[in-house]
Amino acid sequence: MSAFGRILLCYDATREGRRALCHGASLAEQLHAETHLLAILNSLAWTQGADVASAVPVDALEQSAREILRDGIATLSARGVIATPHFAIGDPLDHIPFFARELKADLVVVGHRRSGPVRRWWSGKNDRLLLDKVSCAVLVAMDPEHANAHDPAETLSAHA
Repeated sequence: MSAFGRILLCYDATREGRRALCHGASLAEQLHAETHLLAILNSLAWTQGADVASAVPVDALEQSAREILRDGIATLSARGVIATPHFAIGDPLDHIPFFARELKADLVVVGHRRSGPVRRWWSGKNDRLLLDKVSCAVLVAMDPEHANAHDPAETLSAHA
């Protein structure tokens, strides 16, 4: 049995999420790993944007997140990877470690988009915390087209 017998794929339908799904599917396929797919409706993201939150009903957001989960399962299935779907509402930095622990995952696969200090501060994100909260390996997939790209506004404000 491989060191990565149980893989947790975290999927959100972004470019980085699709890349993570692709890498995770390849590993799961090659290793014949038990595979789990997690989609999280990030409640922090839609509650912080009050204008968006008030305009879009929570049910519609949940429906959209569940469609993302179905899309991920279908994508994996087309590659011959059977995955158990999981859905959660809340902060991904809470749910990913929880599911990794509960499922006894050997590997967590996530997508990541680089952002500069201004965007990270503004959004309240601190992706490094994930590494502190899991006790298994983490594969971080990034879109190579955006690997060195930063928001021009951040570059300007960082030099101002």
